[in-house]
Amino acid sequence: MKKTSLVVNIVLAIAVIALYVLYFTGTPKTATTQSEDQAASEQFVGENAIAWVNMDSLLNRYDMYFDIQAELETKGRKMETDMTTRTRAFEKQMMDFQDKVQKGLVTRSTAQQMQQDLAAKEQELYQYRDELRMQFSEEEQVMLRRIQHSITDYLKKYNKEKGYQVILSGTFGGPVLYGNPAIEITQEVLVGLNEEYNKNKTSK
Repeated sequence: MKKTSLVVNIVLAIAVIALYVLYFTGTPKTATTQSEDQAASEQFVGENAIAWVNMDSLLNRYDMYFDIQAELETKGRKMETDMTTRTRAFEKQMMDFQDKVQKGLVTRSTAQQMQQDLAAKEQELYQYRDELRMQFSEEEQVMLRRIQHSITDYLKKYNKEKGYQVILSGTFGGPVLYGNPAIEITQEVLVGLNEEYNKNKTSK
């Protein structure tokens, strides 16, 4: 079965919402002694504080994404195996029918009835295939939303301490064409996401 690219779907789903504008009271905390990187980013801290996340890099290293991708692939293989089994069974019935007709082992009326039955089974097979595709697509969308919600929910908690006014999503071909490295928070968000995800997974 052809499956849409999980990464593309996730990136589009999050990029379309521009990513995320979070409004919280307060200003980002700054340390008394700052490194050169902190000093470089200080100009962005304050009333209009902005940060950005590289979503391509984040998703490529997010443990939840890999677990969900593996889960989807397993379900896809099961569906494909089921469909293959049903298709082969139908093909066998069709070959048996053709063999009987060619050998004159059934009457014309019986052959017509058998042909109608096979045509109905073929339609059922096509319908079942379409149902499987819809089911897989629905499950895929649900899992994509799980990833999206996990990221946005974590950013809400993360931002309570940081106090950014805007957190943007940077993706290839997305709305953010350039982001100053001094205000990129991809790595620290990734570390926090993976820690939270693995902690929750272990406790289940």
